[in-house]
Amino acid sequence: MFDSATFLKNLTTQAGIYKMLNVAGEIIYIGKAKNLKNRVSSYFKNPSATPKQQVMVAKIAAIEVTVTETENEALLLECQQIKLHKPRYNICLRDDKSYPYIFLSNHEFPQISLHRGAKRKLGRYFGPYPSSGAARESLKLLQRLFPVRQCEESVYNNRTRPCLQHQIGRCTAPCVGLIDKASYALDVDNTVLFLEGKGGILIDQLVVKMDEAAAVLNFEQAARLRDQIARLRPLLESAFVDGDGGDMDIIACATNGAVACVQVFFIRGGQYLGNKVFFPKMVDEYDSAAVLAAFVPQYYVDKPMPRELILSHQVAEVALLREALAAHAKHALVISHKVRGERLKWLQMAVNNAENALLSRLADKQNMAARLVSLQQLLKCEIVPKRLECFDISHTQGKQTVASCVVFDSEGANKSAYRRFNITGITGGDDAAAIHQAVFRRFKRLQEGEQFAPDIVFIDGSTIQVRAAQKALAELGINNVMIVGVAKGERRKSGLEKLIIGTENQPIDITISAGGLLIQQIRDEAHRFAITGHRQRRAKASKQSVLESVSGLGAKRRQLLLKQFGGLQGVARASVDGLCSIDGISRVLAQRIYDIFHHSDDHSI
Repeated sequence: MFDSATFLKNLTTQAGIYKMLNVAGEIIYIGKAKNLKNRVSSYFKNPSATPKQQVMVAKIAAIEVTVTETENEALLLECQQIKLHKPRYNICLRDDKSYPYIFLSNHEFPQISLHRGAKRKLGRYFGPYPSSGAARESLKLLQRLFPVRQCEESVYNNRTRPCLQHQIGRCTAPCVGLIDKASYALDVDNTVLFLEGKGGILIDQLVVKMDEAAAVLNFEQAARLRDQIARLRPLLESAFVDGDGGDMDIIACATNGAVACVQVFFIRGGQYLGNKVFFPKMVDEYDSAAVLAAFVPQYYVDKPMPRELILSHQVAEVALLREALAAHAKHALVISHKVRGERLKWLQMAVNNAENALLSRLADKQNMAARLVSLQQLLKCEIVPKRLECFDISHTQGKQTVASCVVFDSEGANKSAYRRFNITGITGGDDAAAIHQAVFRRFKRLQEGEQFAPDIVFIDGSTIQVRAAQKALAELGINNVMIVGVAKGERRKSGLEKLIIGTENQPIDITISAGGLLIQQIRDEAHRFAITGHRQRRAKASKQSVLESVSGLGAKRRQLLLKQFGGLQGVARASVDGLCSIDGISRVLAQRIYDIFHHSDDHSI
């Protein structure tokens, strides 16, 4: 039992964070304090503690503290540690993806593209956008407005004639010199103004240029500018937030019991970029203000921060929060919850979205609970299963084999726990061997401490695949996981699948029930996730030129060949004598190159 009196006797009164650990050494709660001794003492001397606090305190086996110089530092350190360890009794933000940006390169003829990850490239970054879909929509719109190239540098450097994008009017083909640098720069400048939210300035400039073009009888250019203005104006009117063109995030929260929903609306340069929804992990009931107080610092501790935050509820210690985040972001920050005009309209929209998303989430949780009970009855389990996993395999004629593992729990699909496995070292097309390898690797990681154990493992396959999975678990000494095969039915029609259960592997029908529908859902999700991974792996492999497999042909000579013959198709059509005519290509090497394209069935151009 934890000796709180001895611990508190020697505890410092400085600011810092404290970590509460259970007997297994797991962190169950992380908090920050202006005075560590006073704050930690309150857990053991508070007669009016909530039931949650009483249960948590009963599980404490040790407390670790980290002293900081200021309460601001403690707040930021607390958020970083909560995001890292995700303690059971904290409000934890589930957000493990970096946000996409639109990137404009520092090229002579700049490229505009979607970017996610570290900002290592030289150029300008616009965003963040709430999703890659939102960023891609903006890129499509920009292609129609201002045809700045979006092709990769490798494509741009090796073009010998305009591509399809030029033919449909979405690129001015700087790669082959069809536009001069000054004219291209105008489109780039207009793109920057649009992405910065300076729509009024942009339209004014386009109007002036349109008048100038018409004055010198350049009616084609004037018409192009007129069309750009016509496309721009409704966009600016529908997505404009305020006349100040500011950067802000609007954050609304709705709660119901131990479930909370947070909506973040992104405004950059006065333009609405989209919104993102979050469902923080909670084990107790909190009001919306408490959820926002935990959410905001966790969310922005490792992300770029706008200059203004508008919250749906007033949070406690807002001055501390503002000061800590402003110091972290290195710029001034405004946090408000009472707004008027356009800001109020957007805040109400965010609140409505949060409330609607919360209602849908609650309905889904109720449906999921009913499905799990139905699944228990269908499979005759002793207890209601809490975690389900499903494996599937995808490949093309045995190549680029990928195995997927998807996870469903009491809240539905748990996408942060999904895993993919690139399968190697097996005979191409041997799905049983692929399942064996995937299951073995997954549960080997489980034994090493990754994720939680499933109650049921579904295998998308027949008896052969099920036995392969059973063998993998037996090799690891695991015998407490139920394995169920989902075999395709007659004419591979959905709803006619057979379940393979038990050591005898006797198939049973999926009944039309909530449990049966759940099995179909998780099987389909595993199939989708496997195919997506396989396509990504196949696309990556196809990007590697077949010339890379030719021994003795280095990078410089590969580039020389591609330039001399106008691309890979030209090299494929060349004769041995034609290849020999290139400086540095011997007849033996030319024959190897020729054979790659004419004596192998395993190539694609």
